[in-house]
Amino acid sequence: MRHQVTIKDIAKQLNVSVATVSRALRDLPDIHPDTKKLVLDLAKEWDYQPNLLATSLVKSKTKTLGLIVPDLGYYFFSTVIKHIEEAAIKAGYSLLITQTQESYERELTNIQNLSRGQVDGIIISLSRETSNFEHLTRLQRRGIPLVFFDRNCEDIQASKVMVDNEQSAYEAVKHLIENGCKRIAFLAGPKNVSVSNQRRLGYIHALEEAGLSVDPSLILHSDYYQDTARSQTHLLMQSENRPDGILVVSDRLAIGVLTALKELKISVPKDVKIVSFNNEPICQVISPTITSVSQPLDEIGRISVELLLAQIEHKTGESIPKIEVLKTNLVVRESSTRLN
Repeated sequence: MRHQVTIKDIAKQLNVSVATVSRALRDLPDIHPDTKKLVLDLAKEWDYQPNLLATSLVKSKTKTLGLIVPDLGYYFFSTVIKHIEEAAIKAGYSLLITQTQESYERELTNIQNLSRGQVDGIIISLSRETSNFEHLTRLQRRGIPLVFFDRNCEDIQASKVMVDNEQSAYEAVKHLIENGCKRIAFLAGPKNVSVSNQRRLGYIHALEEAGLSVDPSLILHSDYYQDTARSQTHLLMQSENRPDGILVVSDRLAIGVLTALKELKISVPKDVKIVSFNNEPICQVISPTITSVSQPLDEIGRISVELLLAQIEHKTGESIPKIEVLKTNLVVRESSTRLN
């Protein structure tokens, strides 16, 4: 047969009702074993494939999860996506992936498209431009399950998966202090991004605990572009009282910092020590190698799916939002160690 085989085709060929074929294919009772075998054998011979869209309409489920991330080009997000997809497939769901490219308007469009019956729930990490969250509260009012990971909205009551960013930054700055740094800068992300703000708190905590002053001029906010990090590093190092340590919000930006320091012929780690976040593969091959905070990307992906499916499948007690805060690990390399 040249067209896609339907249950009507099978029913007509075997001279039975459509309902009988449907029961046989769904392994329901009240059907003679011989009839069931005839249906299944013909379905196999004709390569019958169920109409998943029709099935989802009947069940009001698409068996598809929506995912919105800022940028597929970021190592952090591309790796978490891999683990989200693995967890979704294992649970019998497919994954529809969209990216905002750090645009609030694109985030709105993605939310609108995904919420038009295409998915059973949405996992999201917010764009750097997002400061209005009405589109997300609207999702919740419509009863669409929602889970945040990494970048989230603290004002929305929803399940969230994140690392302990404040503690991670605290440990990173403490490491810099223990290796001789006394004037530490923080190259942060945009002011409205939750992850960056949490790391700023850890940075401040470590400085205050060590009795070091918190200089607002050493906290610079970036847009996640390497060129911005490069130009900001030039500004920092041209000041009269320049820093001897830099905490960088991501490895991507740390590359921009290193580029600027090499242009200025400032030695790392002799003159300036660096710690960043994400532990991307490039940290191990660049010279000097970069000390970075490693995050459990597999757990972030897996738990995000588990929390979303708990809402979708209405598991007992899972309607209450859960916040999962995961631990990180500081991987020490050349960029932050004290030279003998």
